[in-house]
Amino acid sequence: MGIGELDREAHVPEATGVGAAPRTLAEALRAGDDGGIAALLRARPDLLAPVPNDLTQLATRAGTRGSVVRALERLDRFALQTAEALAVAPDPAPYPVLLALLTGDADAPEIEAALPRAVAVLREQALVWGDDERLRLVRTARELLAPSAQHPSPTGLGPTVAEATAGMSPGRLQEIIAAAGLPATHDPVSAVAALTGLFTDRTRMAALLDTAPPEALTVLDRLVWGPPYGEVTATPTPPVRWLRDRGLLLPVSTRTVVLPREAALHLRGGRAHRSPEPVAPVVATAREYRPQVVDSAAAGQAYTALATAEELLKSWDQGGPPVLRAGGLAVRDLKRTAAALDTPEPLAAFWLELLYGAGLLASDGEADERYAPTPAYDDWLDLPPAERWVALVVPWLDATRTPGLVGTLDGKGRALATFGPGLDRAAAPEVRRRVLALMATLPPGAAADRASVLARLRWDRPLRGGSGGPGTEPASAAGGTPADLRARIAEWTLDEAELLGITGRGALASPARALLNLPLAEAAPDPAHPGDCEPSVAASRAATLLAPLLPEAVDHVLLQADLTAVAPGPLRRPLAEVLSVLADVESKGGATVYRFTPGSVRRALDAGRTASDLHDFLTAHSRTPVPQPLAYLIDDVARKHGHLRVGAASAYVRCDDDAVLGEILADRRSDPLRLRRLAPTVLAAQADPATLLDGLRAMGYAPAAESAAGDVLITRADAYRTPPRTAPAPVPDGPPAPDATLLTAAVRAIRAGDRAATVVRKEPSAPLAAGALPRTSAAETLATVQAAALTGSAVWIGYVNAEGAASQRVIAPVRVEGGFVTGYDHTADEVRTYPLHRITGVAELEDGEA
Repeated sequence: MGIGELDREAHVPEATGVGAAPRTLAEALRAGDDGGIAALLRARPDLLAPVPNDLTQLATRAGTRGSVVRALERLDRFALQTAEALAVAPDPAPYPVLLALLTGDADAPEIEAALPRAVAVLREQALVWGDDERLRLVRTARELLAPSAQHPSPTGLGPTVAEATAGMSPGRLQEIIAAAGLPATHDPVSAVAALTGLFTDRTRMAALLDTAPPEALTVLDRLVWGPPYGEVTATPTPPVRWLRDRGLLLPVSTRTVVLPREAALHLRGGRAHRSPEPVAPVVATAREYRPQVVDSAAAGQAYTALATAEELLKSWDQGGPPVLRAGGLAVRDLKRTAAALDTPEPLAAFWLELLYGAGLLASDGEADERYAPTPAYDDWLDLPPAERWVALVVPWLDATRTPGLVGTLDGKGRALATFGPGLDRAAAPEVRRRVLALMATLPPGAAADRASVLARLRWDRPLRGGSGGPGTEPASAAGGTPADLRARIAEWTLDEAELLGITGRGALASPARALLNLPLAEAAPDPAHPGDCEPSVAASRAATLLAPLLPEAVDHVLLQADLTAVAPGPLRRPLAEVLSVLADVESKGGATVYRFTPGSVRRALDAGRTASDLHDFLTAHSRTPVPQPLAYLIDDVARKHGHLRVGAASAYVRCDDDAVLGEILADRRSDPLRLRRLAPTVLAAQADPATLLDGLRAMGYAPAAESAAGDVLITRADAYRTPPRTAPAPVPDGPPAPDATLLTAAVRAIRAGDRAATVVRKEPSAPLAAGALPRTSAAETLATVQAAALTGSAVWIGYVNAEGAASQRVIAPVRVEGGFVTGYDHTADEVRTYPLHRITGVAELEDGEA
């Protein structure tokens, strides 16, 4: 009996005898222990939504196409090859037959050692059931993996002789067995059996092939490993005719023939696969370094990543570029960001998506929607550098948004944009963590060989990462096949991990090992600390390990006579914020060089600083005397700053010195502003205040903006933030894995429901149709439940709830009063109360049941 027949079992339950082989998957699950059911639900969490009522429903759900496809996609290569071998084996197949299909005629100790594990995995995931004498692949999996003309098998095998000759005339069958040297039979069934026996008999099959023309053997060699189908003409060549006459090629249509499975297996030496892969590829070492070197290199990259993130966020402090109507960032704005960061556009897209995924960048939601830093950015800036790094890396690990896809085309031919829809790939978090876990299998300080990492990923998930097959998605312009996409995500992971300082020189660093709950390198401060700790604890450990490796922040600069300042290391937060306003960054590196210009000094004055404030600040934070040129620059800009005032009329300029206003009017560069004098000290402009400010500054003046009350407007670097925003939620790759509490409760509920569904009931006076509710009068119902409450026995009831849904339940009544019966419901595994008027009928159970 297969999966499709489980509904009948649900209506006509029959207990399996002691020691009897299970006849269905439901019986196999019923005979197992709770640990096996928990393992199944853990491996296939989609079966838990919702929790099945009983084991029959669990088995039925486990055999649905969607669930089986998801389970096959999560098999490693050898477990999948084992399932594929079972799909071409007899049903059921003894374990020795399965082993022979994988090993063939040769000795294969690796396959013999690995096969029990593969079968155990298939059993655990309910893809295979039955004992070793009768291994059965669930029907849906067999349909997905078995050979057919529409869906060739990954084994390259074709149909069996019986399948290929279905519908063939009896006369033609007799001609084939006669040409093959077999005696005539009386019916087509025995003829097919005789031909099958010939092809599966190694000795007789070898003797038959010894008589074949060499050209015929060449034809077989082209078909033996698949595809097994070939085109023939209306007048086939003699070698093809020789093969067709003896059934070694059987007709599929007038122009197509196929090599039957039994003949192909003989030619292959009994193997279902050309290259069985029982052992996972080893992740090779590309190069080895001292762990301290790896940690130092990773820490340097982490510091650079933090500096890049801060620079990008600061550049959007006053509001970033607009949001496209379809969502996302325009290509021209991505180009500007890349130019500002001095990086290629794909790398700029990665930094933007990293900050977006961490919740530090978002759209403001206004009518004229723009991107800007979120309030979380200010909190992030207050964290120590190591904790800021953790706050970036943790969201990256679990993000489903894939910045590597930016610029590619979606299924409708539209380019995917940064921050836009269509970048989520549910497989990304699993691939990232798997890549890093594979790198962690190497000794500390060892850099992994990329090709070997990709090969191992393909072995781990062949249907998702290498060979295609059941459940694979169609190719798309945005990502190609799932195999291609997973390989590309793995490549991006290796590159991004190096950029973030997760790896150093290609090897996993100690802070990343701590963050991933992996054993630490020997060079770590706490090598004895085990993994498997809480995520928050792991993040704290990672920050603790990274902190001493980052360069220590300094509280001073070195002022030079050429109007520059050299920061000998990362600056402390207050100093860095003020200096970024007072000076422009000229060059970066181990020591950052700042340059003072009239524009940068004016920017500081606009932010509310006075000349004396700037002098005191530089004197307090410079290890060298303040150079005279810098002092003159500050005083000169401050003397002019605010001499002109710009406000909103449309816009106006006012100044106590009317000669200055006359000078502005006489300057041809002021023509675009269309100024005219309203009073000796006031000019009106037909331009907005911002344009007027920029125009006057371009002419060499230092105007200040003022409010409607006449006060100077002070602009600050943190003037614009979005409303509170949450980071984009990852797109789940199927249901989440259940925790131990949910598994325990689910197993108890399924067992309880199964006991209730399979309990043996006394035969009623009138036989019930399958699935029908018991029917008794109100008086009989009341008398039966009262008697059960007195004797402590259980009864079977039919119940209709307030919504009209009918169900069957097994209850043990403990109290009957006020028109209600209260008892332990074996189906729900809890005490419940039922109105008597909603009970359709009641029946007693056989002695000893429930």
